[in-house]
Amino acid sequence: MGQGQQEKVATSLAGAVSEEISASLAPVDAELERRYPGDPGSRQPVHTVYVPGDVFAADTIRSWGDQALASLDEHAPDAASFAAVLGLSDELAEPVYARVRAKLEREPVEDLRVDFEDGYGPRPDAEEDQSAARAARLIAEAYRNGTAAPYMGIRMKCMEAPVRDRGIRTLDIFLTGLMEAGGLPDGLVLTLPKVTYPEQVTAMVRLLEEFEKARGLEPGRIGFEIQIETSQSILATDGTASVARMIQAAEGRATGLHYGTFDYSACLGVSAAYQASDHPAADHAKAIMQVAAAGTGVRVSDGSTNVLPVGPTAKVHDAWRLHYGLTRRALARAYYQGWDMHPGHIPTRYAAVFAFYREGFEQAAARLARYANRAGGDVMDEPATAKALSGYLLRGLDCGALDIGEVARLTGLTRADLEGFAAPRRGDLTASAK
Repeated sequence: MGQGQQEKVATSLAGAVSEEISASLAPVDAELERRYPGDPGSRQPVHTVYVPGDVFAADTIRSWGDQALASLDEHAPDAASFAAVLGLSDELAEPVYARVRAKLEREPVEDLRVDFEDGYGPRPDAEEDQSAARAARLIAEAYRNGTAAPYMGIRMKCMEAPVRDRGIRTLDIFLTGLMEAGGLPDGLVLTLPKVTYPEQVTAMVRLLEEFEKARGLEPGRIGFEIQIETSQSILATDGTASVARMIQAAEGRATGLHYGTFDYSACLGVSAAYQASDHPAADHAKAIMQVAAAGTGVRVSDGSTNVLPVGPTAKVHDAWRLHYGLTRRALARAYYQGWDMHPGHIPTRYAAVFAFYREGFEQAAARLARYANRAGGDVMDEPATAKALSGYLLRGLDCGALDIGEVARLTGLTRADLEGFAAPRRGDLTASAK
């Protein structure tokens, strides 16, 4: 056989067979692309803060940061004392503490929801009207003057009959107020609570479609989160996973699934003393949510703890340890977001998040660098692992746990490179090298 010639490989099937199979699977290919587009690649906040509609003010975000810093000053005034409370290693103590303080000064809240549901309660219509209009005005002002959180919006009342009209009106007033103030901000997030049936999600979609038509907005411009707070939202009467049907009912508008710790626990009859995000009932619900959302582009969020870090130092430390432990537990289970109910929670939120990314940073960076350079090593990583490694580094960068300089130094990769590894094309068996 001459140089450059290759031996002919024998086959048994006619080319038409492959063509016929491809044609038969074309609808499935299209369905995969429609239903499972993958992660959107945008930043996911590490937490959501809920503030009642009557409490929310122009200085709320800065106030939360100042209260959190004051709590640190009183109960853990230096890295060593904070590390002792949380069990941080000597290596992590100083960088985590320094980054927590810097975060509280620069960006204390990543995602804020003005609450018109449980945190606000039933009010006279005129009062809620004014609160909704005020929330729109303050959020619009915050985005204009640079004091907004990266993500902000409202949690309306649910689609159940007793409060449905009130919830729709509040949402209309809020969105109209934003439009009148200059338009919808890029960081706008809406939350639909206590969803029980997919039809309620469909109703929310129709509501947003009508608003978009009324205001001349691009179809699909407004998305929303779905709160999972009832047993029916996990398991329907026919035994199917309701939450999966809810994602589809959202017609591409669903941005997140948020677990509601206390409503869901109460729905299952869990005693108040045991209502927590690490209860087996919570783990079951969140596992179903996670599987239903995987690949759809819908993010998942854990709930909250109601144990507040207030009072004497010993009590604050106990609450901090609990919150830190719950947050680290959620992160290990790929729940990268949760709720925070009090300013005293955000120091341990950021401590847990920063420690999670910094303690695994060097190993993740080294593995990704070897993969990108096809250098081999003692672990045989695949494209799916490269996706996980780059996603880990990107989340660390987004929240401030990591700096792009140190990531680039250890990986030799740019942020664009990381994003490429984090979102490979469907069906790629190999990830692109840098």
